[in-house]
Amino acid sequence: MDFEEMWGKALKHTEIIRARVRALSMGGDTRVPYVFLSESSINVGDTVVRKGEVMVQKPSLFIPPNNPQFEGFEFDGQEGEFDQTSFINFLIVRGISIPSLRYDNKTSSLDVYEGRLSLAIKHYERTLQREEDVATGLLAGPEDCWQFSILIFICSQIAKNADQDIRRLLDDYHKKKEN
Repeated sequence: MDFEEMWGKALKHTEIIRARVRALSMGGDTRVPYVFLSESSINVGDTVVRKGEVMVQKPSLFIPPNNPQFEGFEFDGQEGEFDQTSFINFLIVRGISIPSLRYDNKTSSLDVYEGRLSLAIKHYERTLQREEDVATGLLAGPEDCWQFSILIFICSQIAKNADQDIRRLLDDYHKKKEN
């Protein structure tokens, strides 16, 4: 499968079941934990559970716009000409703009839930609610393009925060102007 097929599949089948409530930090690093669920291609009827987090960071060097940095998304492990540069070019050609930040994915566990995807979704929704976990996102998508599903989730969180971020920037500007 190439980038085009993987991207299309992820767009079509990714479902953000529970977005995080906490906003991403404008001024610093933000940890975005997630639980990603997908139907197992090996054990039919079971669900693959990928838990991890994406650290969204300002890069330590100034980088040009439309040049995000992706770590831990395993693009290089795919067949064909998959690497970070090819992926960024793929996005740019399609007019997709991702803020020039560093996105560092760390998978903390890869497990199997013995049951259908719908049961796994209900289980993890209840677990996150019971733990009052407002920071962890819950999403489902295709197992073979999990990277794209997680990036779609991260981008949705960035877009969700844009309105608040603009308001904060304006408030900060007006406070400085008054002083």
